[in-house]
Amino acid sequence: MTTNKTTISTFKYGSWVLASSLLLSSCSDEPTTPSTDKKVAEQVNEHSKPVVYQVFTRLFGNTQTANIPWGTKEQNGVGTFSDFNDTALSGIKELGTTHIWYTGVLHHALVGDYSQYGISQDDPDVVKGRAGSPYAIKDYYDVNPDLAINPERRLEEFAALIERTHRHGMKVVIDIVPNHVARHYQSTAKPAGVKDFGEQDDTSVEYARDNNFYYVTGQSFQVPTIENYQVLGGNAHPLADSLFAETPAKWTGNGARAAKPDINDWYETVKVNYGVKPDGSYDFPTLPDEYATKDLRAHFEFWQDKELPNSWYKFRDIALYWLDKGVDGFRYDMAEMVPVEFWSFLNSSIKMHNPEAFLLAEVYNPALYRPYIQQGKMDYLYDKVGFYDTLKAVMQGTQPADTIFNAQQKVADIEQHMLHFLENHDEQRIASPDFAGSSEKGKPALVVSNLISRAPTLLYFAQDVGEDGSEDAGFGKPTRTSIFDYIGVPAHQAWMNNGKFDGALLTPAQGQLREYYKAVMALSKHPAVVAGDMQPLMVTGSEKVAAFSRSIGNQQIWVVSNFAEQVSQISIDIPLNTLTQNTSEKLQLLDLLEANQNAELTITAEQAHISLTLNALSSAVLTTGAHNEK
Repeated sequence: MTTNKTTISTFKYGSWVLASSLLLSSCSDEPTTPSTDKKVAEQVNEHSKPVVYQVFTRLFGNTQTANIPWGTKEQNGVGTFSDFNDTALSGIKELGTTHIWYTGVLHHALVGDYSQYGISQDDPDVVKGRAGSPYAIKDYYDVNPDLAINPERRLEEFAALIERTHRHGMKVVIDIVPNHVARHYQSTAKPAGVKDFGEQDDTSVEYARDNNFYYVTGQSFQVPTIENYQVLGGNAHPLADSLFAETPAKWTGNGARAAKPDINDWYETVKVNYGVKPDGSYDFPTLPDEYATKDLRAHFEFWQDKELPNSWYKFRDIALYWLDKGVDGFRYDMAEMVPVEFWSFLNSSIKMHNPEAFLLAEVYNPALYRPYIQQGKMDYLYDKVGFYDTLKAVMQGTQPADTIFNAQQKVADIEQHMLHFLENHDEQRIASPDFAGSSEKGKPALVVSNLISRAPTLLYFAQDVGEDGSEDAGFGKPTRTSIFDYIGVPAHQAWMNNGKFDGALLTPAQGQLREYYKAVMALSKHPAVVAGDMQPLMVTGSEKVAAFSRSIGNQQIWVVSNFAEQVSQISIDIPLNTLTQNTSEKLQLLDLLEANQNAELTITAEQAHISLTLNALSSAVLTTGAHNEK
């Protein structure tokens, strides 16, 4: 088959949009049959590839640019639920987004005064930053009043955002933080009959199975201190007095057992008790090994006749509450700090309530990946310790590009459960000097991360326009966009353009970067990417180039990414048994991404290889969409 290469290649960034119909019908001279097409379609449908857009909700719609360190909401501004209007949501959807993770939605501790709405005031001595950490939840049945135009109607405004998001064909994910809660937890929105965490605890003992917290009996909590650190940056506040009343003291969120935790401990939070005794033994039934292969219903039924710690039921009820409000799934913070048996209980309860619920967990210990997927019934886990850390080293030039394949191989059997990302709220911005120093260096990494496996992809807001995280926000320091402070995000504000969300204030480079992201994310829908097999390829000519193939049926692509800051001339060996072509010929390849790479596939009876020249920090996604005339 021949195609009009000139017409296709005129579309810089995103030839896939025009060429996809050609690829689906004929990526080679091999005939396809209805049964083959049906099988490929079934596999593509079975292995969907979610794209998660993480947005820090309070920062998204903020148009103010003062960026005063430790600034108040009035000084530095704050975004609200209503800022996610139809235009904004359309712009998010353009990146291929299937799920929006609205970070910081739940009501967490913050310094602002909402006492007129019946909300108790938080003590800045146990709040990180002025805006507060989204992982110090104060009320699990309420949302952050900062995010509402009318704080009295904050739940209604969030419900409207859920509805708008659904109307745009995307699902809603929020955080659940099971390991800890705010040191001052007090729910004003809990349903009738629900007790607060700790409300019924026996505080005379360090531990009891149905206590929600652990206690340092006989001692009162003391605010941590450190030289050269001042609460609120030294700004005056009537409650900033280095005192916080808590007797007896509770264990701190990261497990610290001292009445006076260290400043580096998670001192603003307290650890939740799941029936793990202070010596580490369990006060609940363990899950038999064979449940690693059993389905969700079997897990659900296993727990029905068991007596379980009170905290288990509390979090189950919280999750079901939000599902009933229209939330489609959860991102679990520091899931590995909570027993896997609890996750079996919670996730099976959730899936019985909503089989399509999206469950993503933050787990950093590779030894726990399979238990938390197979026994804990997680849908997805972070692939940080392994793939992300390796890819970051490749981007920084400290490791050869082909080391990514070792990292990928370690999770090959569970790859569809391992979430890939280049940025999130915990990680440095690509463009920050401490990471790569340029958003352009993220381009080859994005291609590799998104196309190497069936793993879903996470994009962090403003990543697609090159935000460098350089703002000195106060508690949060540069390189990461602060999650603790009121702050503006300059590159994102340029795309936002005072609520028009048209990118009119972006520089040409920022605008081109966003178009590149859109093109790469569109390739997520290619059948070979959604459900195909991956084969690493041997590259000659540069150790800073990574190459691999993806194929399913007659759908085949070759992905080549140059992490070098200069042009690379390379040759790639192609195993003959991986080719869908079986004739000796020379083929001019079509680049689905940048549409400007001149690549050629040569096939003989003995060998096959691709020769091409790659521009600096560029990638090619190649296919045999057109054959040379003979």
